[in-house]
Amino acid sequence: MELKRVVVTGLGAVTPLGNTVEETWRNMINGVSGAAPVTHFDASTFRTNFACEVKDFDATQLFDRKELRKYDLFTQYALAAAAQAVTDSAMDLESVNHDRIGVIWGAGIGGMTTIEEAVSEYATGDGSPRFNPFFIPKLIADIAAGHISIHYGFRGPNYATVAACASSNVAIADAFNYIRLGKADAMVTGGSEATICASGMGGFISMKALSTRNDSPKTASRPFSKSRDGFVMGEGGVCLILEEYEHAVARGAKIYAEVVGAGLTADAHHMTAPHPEGLGAANVMKAAIEDAGITPNDIDYINVHGTSTPLGDIAEVKAIEQVFADHAYELNISSTKSMTGHMLGAAGAMEALASVKALQEGIVPPTINHAEDDVDENFDPRLNFTFNKAQKRDMKYALSNTFGFGGHNASVIFKKM
Repeated sequence: MELKRVVVTGLGAVTPLGNTVEETWRNMINGVSGAAPVTHFDASTFRTNFACEVKDFDATQLFDRKELRKYDLFTQYALAAAAQAVTDSAMDLESVNHDRIGVIWGAGIGGMTTIEEAVSEYATGDGSPRFNPFFIPKLIADIAAGHISIHYGFRGPNYATVAACASSNVAIADAFNYIRLGKADAMVTGGSEATICASGMGGFISMKALSTRNDSPKTASRPFSKSRDGFVMGEGGVCLILEEYEHAVARGAKIYAEVVGAGLTADAHHMTAPHPEGLGAANVMKAAIEDAGITPNDIDYINVHGTSTPLGDIAEVKAIEQVFADHAYELNISSTKSMTGHMLGAAGAMEALASVKALQEGIVPPTINHAEDDVDENFDPRLNFTFNKAQKRDMKYALSNTFGFGGHNASVIFKKM
């Protein structure tokens, strides 16, 4: 069976760096941090009281108040990002075959704020179980995918992927496969998350997963630096429209990049910690490269998982060195989480967008917050982590990594068109 080619024809973003693709990308290549003190709730008593929140997002500009009652914030971000991407794709929604367009959306947790609010109201009330009828439909992780399909009438494959922080990269991989197998003409894919709430922050703090640099939030996410002390919580939604190449060409679509390979593996090691030698991470990059029909030496740029955790960064670099050998020193490597924070289930989509824009514009976004006196001896100094400043580079292939609690690993490879 001859596989179809798959391209990216639309992008949308609501992120800690901006509420459009253009604003997000501009701030990213300029090395702007999205971190600031938490405003979504009173975090003053928390050990970590800052995060990378979406800013100036007014849902009432997109939905009427009656509709808003049905949407958790993660769904609002999803619908907003999808609306941008569908518009950007310039698809004629009157003429496309809605049976051949689907939605696969990633969310690691779903409606955590909805759960928190409902349970809190019950606990502080008179004990009567007066739960909102929208409680379950708002919190379930698949509901963002459902609402996107309902809004546009897309009747193709429709579901959510839940693989912790790898969720939206898994969604992109699945959407890619549906199209190249000829089972869909286009897919709306990506991910969203909105867990900057007391239970979300409190849970990660109790695991000692978050940075505690409350005196300097903007410099707290510092992947690959010796003083890194945990990730910074992020949120938002990012959407990509994937489309069968001939279908896109026939309608004269703008094409950002081609999706050429994807890999999924498991660490099978620990509930939260990565395999110390990066076994699963190495295997997933090898799988994606093999799927793309290229060699490791073809890759120019890796947008790494790079969360700024002590163990995770080391394991990922070990994996890169295993897979790429001497070519590792020819790569540009960067962690855009240094600016966006860790957007959890939306991270893969955010970093896919960064990879696509890097190829299109010929600019590698930086890994910010590194100082010359903060070098970690675990990392070979010959590796190019693109520290602090974006670098111009003509690239052909970019690889995007995401890894999640439970040992879930996903890599996707994009090719410049």
